Amino acid sequence: MTTDTAHRVNGASQADGTGTWAVLLPAGRYDAERLVHHDTLELTGLDGTSLPRFGDQVAVLADEPPRLVAVGRVAGSAARRPEDPDDPQSDRAPDTLVVAYTRRAFDEPVPADALVLGGPVTALDAATFRELVDRLGPAPQRRTWLVSLDLPIEADSPAEAVRLFWAYVQELGPRELPAFVSPSGDELAMQAFVLGAEANQDPEEDD
Repeated sequence: MTTDTAHRVNGASQADGTGTWAVLLPAGRYDAERLVHHDTLELTGLDGTSLPRFGDQVAVLADEPPRLVAVGRVAGSAARRPEDPDDPQSDRAPDTLVVAYTRRAFDEPVPADALVLGGPVTALDAATFRELVDRLGPAPQRRTWLVSLDLPIEADSPAEAVRLFWAYVQELGPRELPAFVSPSGDELAMQAFVLGAEANQDPEEDD
């Protein structure tokens, strides 16, 4: 699988006028995207004149080893907005690349070892992009899941218990708190997840 940038002008594809690109997640971003659902991916610090344009298709990759973890379309560049202390990425630079996800595969990425990347953003020919995306196969059928988080909390009142609950959730988050999930109507199939992956919560099974 190869890349081809010779036929492009500002990322446009000969095939249909829509550019096709590979975007590499920064270090540590893969785990963050697995843990919390985001509608968009925001990337900053991208230098160079050949960058994706609005509407271009993007294959999102994780490195070491290279693997396809999502697909999306460029939703534009974000204007600078006031910094939110609860969101470290809120102080967007004007040249922030915003990719709206159209398909996620963070839990079951597909290998992309043969793809040659030229940096954090690489232009792909349309055939290479389609071959890569086709490896995802058909999208799985959506279903309803029941997700719960139970914390024993000592407090003076129900309202205080709720405040402490949210304080613990914000402090510990999905990296430390187990969330319990089961298909709707099949609670016996409940599983615990920590760090975005199934985690055994029965200490007897560890012995």
